[in-house]
Amino acid sequence: MKKIFPVIWLVFTFVLIVGCASEKEAKGYNGNEKEQKKVAFLQKKLNVEDYFPMVENVKYVYEGKGNEYASYDVMIDYLEKGKVQQRIDNGGTVLANVLQVKVGKLQKVWTREEVYYRENFLKAKGSEEEILLMAPLTKGTAWKLQDGRMREITNTEASIDTPSGSYRAIEVMTKGKDSETLDYYAKGIGLVKSVFRSGEMEVSSSLSKIEENVPFVQEIRFFYPNIDGDRLEYKTKKVSFKTNDTTRKKLEEAYKQPVNSPLGKVFSKNTKINSLYLNKDGIVYIDLNQAFVNEMNAGAGYESMILQSVANTFGQYYNVEKVMLTIDGNLYESGHISMTKGEYLQVQN
Repeated sequence: MKKIFPVIWLVFTFVLIVGCASEKEAKGYNGNEKEQKKVAFLQKKLNVEDYFPMVENVKYVYEGKGNEYASYDVMIDYLEKGKVQQRIDNGGTVLANVLQVKVGKLQKVWTREEVYYRENFLKAKGSEEEILLMAPLTKGTAWKLQDGRMREITNTEASIDTPSGSYRAIEVMTKGKDSETLDYYAKGIGLVKSVFRSGEMEVSSSLSKIEENVPFVQEIRFFYPNIDGDRLEYKTKKVSFKTNDTTRKKLEEAYKQPVNSPLGKVFSKNTKINSLYLNKDGIVYIDLNQAFVNEMNAGAGYESMILQSVANTFGQYYNVEKVMLTIDGNLYESGHISMTKGEYLQVQN
């Protein structure tokens, strides 16, 4: 997969913010005491958390110009109080972003490219945190990023036109050595437009539409033994995930769905996935309950095909070569096959 993105896309997040006071008021200009108190009151109400929508089961579609990867979709895989995990797909790769609102700051606390699987990273910690927005939400608020770039709120009442409509938005400028990025945020929506400029090049991404109550749908290969032959076959199934759905439970449900002969079942009715995750060592760890072994009812050869089906299904989902299988936290052991400590299943692609 390609890993090169426009800067505006890598720094993307859909923060929600708007200027409730006019630009003149936000600057706190000299006036009578009553007017100054009014300004202070309005500024106090502009909290970062009020302008960052954490909405589940929503899809944001952005239309790009100037670069093939400037168009992208944003969906929400997970959210909890003060944190959200975005899935950003620009057609070249999928980026996972974890954003946090805390102490008057919106920060990107973790990010990873090429996340084609679905896993909860809300508790993950990155080496570098990036402040995307910071109080007070008034013109002139500025801060320096760790890479040396400067970011500043430069307008609180910018008029922005997009395919989804016209907005009154706050403008945030990020200045680099040879480039600048303008991000526009509208109340009740979030990011509505981004513009990246470097020399004569200009790349933009504008909000095209917002789709509500939309699940994230993945096409996943599930492998099965062919009863009539010594081989495996797969069925591609569409699995729908809503925000905060547990991946292992959805995959378990899909694997239990009946298949037509000559394919044999892999997960029995009472089989459960106790845990499933991709470890830092690049190995997928899956722990099943004892029912997987007890209800298998297979000879040695057929059992090997079932285990290989498990390895291929979950190994290919996470795009790895090794799968570590355990049963209720213990080494895999049946009447035909016993696995030793550290032994793994090799994924066949």
